[in-house]
Amino acid sequence: MDDPLRSAATRIGSDESIRRIVANLGGVVHAPDDTLQLTVLCLLAEGHLIIEDLPGVGKTTLAKALARSIDCSFSRLQFTPDLLPSDVTGVNVFNQRSNEFEFRPGPVFTNLLLVDEINRASPKTQAALLECMQEDQVTVDGHSYELARPFMVIATQNPVEYEGTYPLPEAQLDRFTMRLAIGYPPLAGEARMLTEQTVDPPLETLEPVATGGEVLELMEQARGIFVEESLNRYVVALLRQTRQDERLYVGASPRAGIALLRVAKARALAAGREFVEPDDVKAIAEPVLAHRLMLAPEARSAGLTPGELVRDALEHTPVPV
Repeated sequence: MDDPLRSAATRIGSDESIRRIVANLGGVVHAPDDTLQLTVLCLLAEGHLIIEDLPGVGKTTLAKALARSIDCSFSRLQFTPDLLPSDVTGVNVFNQRSNEFEFRPGPVFTNLLLVDEINRASPKTQAALLECMQEDQVTVDGHSYELARPFMVIATQNPVEYEGTYPLPEAQLDRFTMRLAIGYPPLAGEARMLTEQTVDPPLETLEPVATGGEVLELMEQARGIFVEESLNRYVVALLRQTRQDERLYVGASPRAGIALLRVAKARALAAGREFVEPDDVKAIAEPVLAHRLMLAPEARSAGLTPGELVRDALEHTPVPV
């Protein structure tokens, strides 16, 4: 039987660990605290993140800072039109000495993979990420190789420059747990950033505040957070609200509900609770659901955004008491 005092102490320790990681990111990336916390929650929910924002706001820096904060391996891939799937996953190479093929792992064999400008590679290369994101493994020439844990993909794309790009299909967007934007820093923060980056860039001296093993432990604790049946039904009702909205061509999928609940569990853990509250779901609904929704042509021409429709769905979905 579990000891309640020990369980409470573990919960408090987890809360502090998550705060340390978020604070460590804040020392490098001048972004809103909510954005930094959501990045960490995405990791603890065993999810993947897509950051869609203008060039130069710190997308790559955020990914590097997260990898250094948790003392994990890091790889970076610059997606370009000539990139091949084997450049991502790895390839079998013939060894003349042993007279047999040897597998040479690709950049995907890491803990945190940064995919820069994911929409610039061909759909075939984009699809090379699907298996590793969904099943934490890579299959090459009929042989499957497991990826290291924790494993997270952080992809970036530029929302204003679409010439020569291949927009991500909905099936692949649905694999990303969240979509975030960093935005421009406030005036004081940007002025401080100019000094930091031109004198002593903080990323170069960033020290880890957690290990990969501690992150795996936090993931297990997040999985164990209790969810009441009424809250499960609330999530399903929210998903169905998006599906029956005539302004949406495609609503949220069951996978979206799973992602929503996983991130809500991670948020409850970060708050030091052993159970999920409706406010956990509400707080993370927009970054988890908005990128999965397809607007109907009429809604698009009216200037509506998926985020607005997520907020509308939240307003029209009864909250369990």
